[in-house]
Amino acid sequence: MNKQHALVLGATGATGRELVNQLLANPAFASVSIFVRKKPDLEHQKLKVHQIDFSKLNSYKNLVVGDVLFSALGTTLKDAGSKAKQYEVDYTYQYEFAKMASENGVNYYALVSSYGANKDAWFFYLKTKGALEEDIKKLSFKSIKIYQPPTLIRQADLLRPAEKRGIRILNTLSRFGILQSQKPISVSVLAKKMIDEVLHNKQDKITYQPRDIVE
Repeated sequence: MNKQHALVLGATGATGRELVNQLLANPAFASVSIFVRKKPDLEHQKLKVHQIDFSKLNSYKNLVVGDVLFSALGTTLKDAGSKAKQYEVDYTYQYEFAKMASENGVNYYALVSSYGANKDAWFFYLKTKGALEEDIKKLSFKSIKIYQPPTLIRQADLLRPAEKRGIRILNTLSRFGILQSQKPISVSVLAKKMIDEVLHNKQDKITYQPRDIVE
């Protein structure tokens, strides 16, 4: 297999950060391009950093060229400040970027979604994620991998106290056979699964539930 050029959206978030680190260390990838609002404190001979204005995505279409796009962009209502802003990040930016990639001949796409994502859900966050999934599937990628992970264990410097408590509770419940599908996994496990599947599984459209990611 020829060495790959990976594109990463959401590279400064927990999963995106881990994806970038693993991609840079993986000899199957010759280069990694990331698209960010703020330049991260990271340098590597294989890394290309594109600092962009997400409100003007079409201005950067000529840069969206490679073999595979990993999309791990996302925000919370608290961080976004409003549902409109959250929708912009969780749907609009990701869909527009994916559309540009598919039109530019990027063949493979991997999306970090959410467990329970459904376009008909009552919960705004899950409804948005579900809508994105459905519209991504209509794009012309050769292969689309959608990941619906359980609670993710982020890097220590990103974990909030409330997250730590929630993870402990879910781990305890899963040991008693309760909410086993929601047993937390680390972002490193998810990132490794995403990279392995891109390299070794070329099936068309697949959605991975928590148990599939762990296996």
